Amino acid sequence: MLGVPVYVHASWLLFAVAVTVGYGSVVRGHLPQLTGPAPYLIALLFVVALLLSVLLHELGHAVVSLRSGIGVRGITLELLGGYTEMESEAPRPRAELLVALAGPAVSLLLGGLGVALFTLTEPGTVARELAFQLALSNLLIAVLNLLPGLPLDGGRALRAAVWSATGNRHTGSVVAGWVGRAVAVVLGLAMVAGALTGRLTWIGVVFTALVVSVLWSGASSAIRLGAILRRVPEIRLGELVRPLITVVTGTPIAEALRRADEAAAGGIMIADARDRPVALVRWPAAHAVPAHRSPWMAVDLAARDISTVRRLSIDLDGEAVAEEVRANPAGEYLVTAGQDVVGVLRTEDLAFLLEPRRQRK
Repeated sequence: MLGVPVYVHASWLLFAVAVTVGYGSVVRGHLPQLTGPAPYLIALLFVVALLLSVLLHELGHAVVSLRSGIGVRGITLELLGGYTEMESEAPRPRAELLVALAGPAVSLLLGGLGVALFTLTEPGTVARELAFQLALSNLLIAVLNLLPGLPLDGGRALRAAVWSATGNRHTGSVVAGWVGRAVAVVLGLAMVAGALTGRLTWIGVVFTALVVSVLWSGASSAIRLGAILRRVPEIRLGELVRPLITVVTGTPIAEALRRADEAAAGGIMIADARDRPVALVRWPAAHAVPAHRSPWMAVDLAARDISTVRRLSIDLDGEAVAEEVRANPAGEYLVTAGQDVVGVLRTEDLAFLLEPRRQRK
């Protein structure tokens, strides 16, 4: 749709069945003149309208993203609504804000349309019932998504505001993530109160619990990722690089590790008979070899061809290093100065820098 792929997750079918069954009994109470399967057919019609409403909400995000120069990989509709997957982050706070608010704006328009139809229809009719639900569902979608915490649209808007004020997108992510956690707690307390007072049906309790779970998880991920990315500028390859030792091909693993420990090295390179580097030992693989076998196994068995090892120039800044590691994940990278190999970067060292609490595990 509009050049954007749209996918419907299988979980949406579960949602459709639950709403059809639960709302069908509500329709039967609101419209007692309907008999047989008619209330459930009305409920199913509402489910279809809700699916289209969520799709239009996500298309609002997608259209504004494309107009802002941000590619869109696709839209997925799932159990708790839907999401739009972008190809990249917004380049500026203004673009982030506009993309975030586009979806709720569409939902508000649809909610307003539902209100208008409600006022134009006769009481006690199927048309008024559907208009009421169209208005209510879209206004709820808009209000829920405008709550100021990630991963909701309001959280993205808050991130854009903090980003604009501080000049740091990742600070915005951390702030909006913590607010998202607070929103999840408030919704959780409201769910408990609703369940205890009988104002929420069991379907409402289950749905709200799922929403709270997703909000807490998304907010926590935003906090963690934002904290990590805020430290990216602190990456200095010259401070993280570990020295290499070189052993000849056929050296036992135990002997190679012993020499590395003596030299306080963080990597082992294998050279051939002509002293040419041919392989880099995979550090975790070498250490995983049982002690009783390591004296009898050649280090070559825990290595990979040197030509397949990614190289990082020691002059790269933090952003460039992070992008290289993200695009080419590996356990070790050769660090070079011009044509010379000066050492090895181990991703665990990079992880310790970006997430200091890992060091205490």
